[in-house]
Amino acid sequence: MTTPRPITDLSAAEARRIALKAQGFLGTPNRRSGVRGILRHLGAIQLDTISVLARSHELIPYARLGAVGRKTVEQAYWTTAPKTAPPTPHAFEYWSHAACILPVEEWPHFAFRRRAYRNRPHWNHELPDGAYDQVIKQLRSDGPLTATELGGAKRTSEWWDWSGAKVAVERALMYGEVVCVERRGWKRVYDLAERAIPAALLHDELDDTECLRRLVRLAGQSLGVGTRADIADYHRLKGDQVDAVIADSGLVPVSVEGWGKPAWADPAALETPPRGRHRTTLLSPFDSLIWERARTERIFGFTHRLEAYVPKQKRVYGYFAMPVLAGGRLVGRVDPARDGRTLVAKQVTLDGPKAVPAVAQALAEAASWVDCTDVRVERVDAPDLREPLAKELTRIMA
Repeated sequence: MTTPRPITDLSAAEARRIALKAQGFLGTPNRRSGVRGILRHLGAIQLDTISVLARSHELIPYARLGAVGRKTVEQAYWTTAPKTAPPTPHAFEYWSHAACILPVEEWPHFAFRRRAYRNRPHWNHELPDGAYDQVIKQLRSDGPLTATELGGAKRTSEWWDWSGAKVAVERALMYGEVVCVERRGWKRVYDLAERAIPAALLHDELDDTECLRRLVRLAGQSLGVGTRADIADYHRLKGDQVDAVIADSGLVPVSVEGWGKPAWADPAALETPPRGRHRTTLLSPFDSLIWERARTERIFGFTHRLEAYVPKQKRVYGYFAMPVLAGGRLVGRVDPARDGRTLVAKQVTLDGPKAVPAVAQALAEAASWVDCTDVRVERVDAPDLREPLAKELTRIMA
């Protein structure tokens, strides 16, 4: 692909502010739009099974809105489809950057991926004969249902050893015939898409090009500014898929100081210099601001890696180290845990003495959000900063 001439040059600082604004961390958030507004603004919120302070899909709106109620978060994402009235869906779960919650109005734009799954020749789990039709029949008569209610989620205790019913219902979800309408104790509750997705959206009429053009545009808006790789990664598109549509996506070519690669920006993000209040907060490692390692290093000069799946003896920053955002910078990390009503900072990494107030503020606010009344710091990477951090926490929480 021939890269067009950039329409403007951005400094590294300008690009960083544009990215923070696009991700909802610079300026005053629209609290009236709430969690659903955050979901539509970001376009995708990643799901993950790990729960330390809270699950990642709860941490995402918290980081932008502050102490939003956790029940409010759940209600904003999932809507149970009652049998006596039509559902009022706001989102659906599907494969985007990873397993994500997506705004329901984007259902038509994932038709390209549903088609690809239907045409997929090989799967990791074998689908038993008759299991698919049986699951659809059971959901039609008795749904919504969990995999356990459909006949069992697993054949053995091994996490990967799915039952025939689980294989079938997950395949139906990927094909778009079934959706998750609720989470019950973190278990998916499935129902037929024809009951849970508004009729006007329940179609696969858009061709691949139109779907890809829309997702590239959405990725550019959510990032503010990004390289080809950044834009492709947001919804896990292939590079050639991005190349095929980016010229018609509405994004504009720009040059960013120090990036060394062509970039594209949302033209609306270039119209007005981003201004406003910076958020100070703990970030989920799965937050879309930082979920792509190369981009995080390029924008913030910060190397971020989730170490939950790293052997304990090889971890540097901790099991679920959460970067601390303050003043538009990543100023440290906290590996949290809970002990009753005490938030435990098992390991704190600080980017110098100036980071102490911000890290203390982020810890105190997070503790309050998860109904903890105290914060205990166990280890600080720079021992001379342990006492200043403890004093600042005492001052804030007094």
